[in-house]
Order: sequence, then structure tokens, then C-alpha cells
Amino acid sequence: QPQVDGSGRMIGAEALLRWRHPVRGNVSPGEFIPLAEETGLIIPIGEWVLRTACAQLQAWAKTPATRHLTIAVNVSASQFRQPDFVEHVRSILALSGAPAAQLKLELTESALADDVATVVAKMTALKETGISWSLDDFGTGYSSLSSLKRLPLDQLKIDQSFVRDLQTDPRNMPIVEAILSLSETLDLLVIAEGVETEAQLVALAGAGCRYFQGFYFSRPLPIADLDRFLAAQG
Repeated sequence: QPQVDGSGRMIGAEALLRWRHPVRGNVSPGEFIPLAEETGLIIPIGEWVLRTACAQLQAWAKTPATRHLTIAVNVSASQFRQPDFVEHVRSILALSGAPAAQLKLELTESALADDVATVVAKMTALKETGISWSLDDFGTGYSSLSSLKRLPLDQLKIDQSFVRDLQTDPRNMPIVEAILSLSETLDLLVIAEGVETEAQLVALAGAGCRYFQGFYFSRPLPIADLDRFLAAQG
């Protein structure tokens, strides 16, 4: 799914899994991701996603018009907890030839529930290779602000639950503004996900948000359609 700036120009994409079953048709990620987590299949699936994303980054790096684009890849808590996680990511990145600076790994707050020192060590080791870190679904979990201060993050994602109710729940805008203010203080980029209407975009931009993702700009696309989305921007 494209990630864009305030003018709608694509700055990167998030890699999202979709499953088209030969009999059942499209199976919702909300159905198969929890099952993959439960069975441990999320480990090989996550590896495949990372390899595919790095291959795409390597392809984009060959062209001046696309070499600035990033790809964000979600890392599950069970992936992150693997003892060889850091070495595994380094190996995939090195074999692909993709520029590390264009790869963004996204963690949810559930992955941060372990010993903070261990979490920080893994994140720091990969950040030293050039990879950046994004905290997904920010504001919906229970990570304390003290741990947030210690994590080598580059970006926070405003959860779509806050974006969805911007016009209907007056408490949501102060939360969004607080996240933006906190991010500026900590020198973090912010991207709002789940933007579906122009009114949401205007409200977020007015609060100081500069980067966005959601159906208002584009649904998740196969790579061929994403290339056409890019081409249409000139």
C-alpha cells in the first residue's frame, strides 16, 4: 500500500500480505495472520515477505525515479524474539543487494513486552546497518513513555482507530496532536494510517502530520498496479 506526503506523492509503501485461495477466494489477513502466529508459520512467512521486499527495493534502486522509495515490513513479535533475528535480517539484506536505508521494519507494541535491554540491543544492531524502525499502531498498546524514550525508533504510526473517529469523537484530535508533539520532541517522523476521507486528511495535515497511508490515496495493490500508480504521478 502506498505511503504518501501531503501532496499525495508516493514516498514508499508498506508490504501487506494478501491470500487468494483457489476455492475460498480472498481470505482476510485478520483470519490467517493469527493462525500463522499460532502455528509458528509466521516465521517462514515473515522471511518470505522480507526477501520479497528487499528484492523490490533492489529493483527500485536501479532507477533514479524510484530509488528514494522505502518499503515498510511488519515484524511479528515471534519473529523478533528469534535468537538469530538480527543475523537473519542482515543476511537477507546482504544477499538481496537492497539499500538498507530504504528498508523500514515495523514493530507493534506487543513485540516490546520483553526485556527492554534485549529489544534495544536487537533494534540498535540493525539500525547500525542503516535500517530504520517504525512503531506500528502507536497509542493502542501499553508500552510506557520511559521505554519509548530508550528505543532507537525513527517513526511512529498513528493508529487508524484514532484517524477513523476524528470527526465523530472530539477526544481523538487531542490524542493525535499529543502524538505529533511527542514525536517532534523525540525527533521522530509520523505517518497516519487508515486515512479514508479528505476531511481526515485535512484535519491531520492541519495538526502537523506530513505523511499518510490509506484508502483515500490507494488500496493495497499488487506490484504491477503499484508501478502504474507510480507512473501516473509522472
